[in-house]
Amino acid sequence: MTHNKRGGPQRIPRPQQWRLGNSAPWADINQISLESLERNLAVRPTRQQLTGAPPPKRHSAVLIALYEAPETTVILTRRTQQMRSHSGEVSFPGGGQDPDESLWETACREAHEEVHLDRSLIQKIGELDHLTTVSSQARIVPYVARLSHKPLLAPNPAEVDKILEVPLSELMLPEVYREERWLWPGSNEERSVYFFELYGDTIWGATANLLHQLLMSGLQESEDTK
Repeated sequence: MTHNKRGGPQRIPRPQQWRLGNSAPWADINQISLESLERNLAVRPTRQQLTGAPPPKRHSAVLIALYEAPETTVILTRRTQQMRSHSGEVSFPGGGQDPDESLWETACREAHEEVHLDRSLIQKIGELDHLTTVSSQARIVPYVARLSHKPLLAPNPAEVDKILEVPLSELMLPEVYREERWLWPGSNEERSVYFFELYGDTIWGATANLLHQLLMSGLQESEDTK
């Protein structure tokens, strides 16, 4: 089915008190190259992002896989409605760490299991901030990788309803990106929550947070070369 309207059926648990946040910091930039991302991520420090979540119960990793064909494109998935957690949400390939494997190995294994991504194409170029989700209490390590060429992918029907291959330039469109400021329940603290409205899907939560980080990582060099 073809969608001609931005936004999807994903359920957004918006609190009663919220307001619109700032406009996109990349408003005057059309594209971010994979080369600039690779250079900036090589020197970008990573940290544990404070999300207000309790201490993690498990460790997990996701793979943010990028390729150029011809512009920089990111691989995302829409989870099936049968998944135990985050059903129907848009996410990166990823999951929980198995015994005796590194978290990088976790990210690559999960990408192969979920979308049949050929591991020989994957080159690690950096990490984004680690974060712990409130709902699943999982510590997520997000690895950014470049692929040597556009991959041939196939969804694992047990986990993936659809594979989304999204150009970064689409994520940067003003009608796609939105920041909201939510007043967190039980506190007086406002936090930024990011949204990307694709045709047929709304990306939010941890995935949108990581996409925002990714785009911000490519901003500095793009601004320097404008």
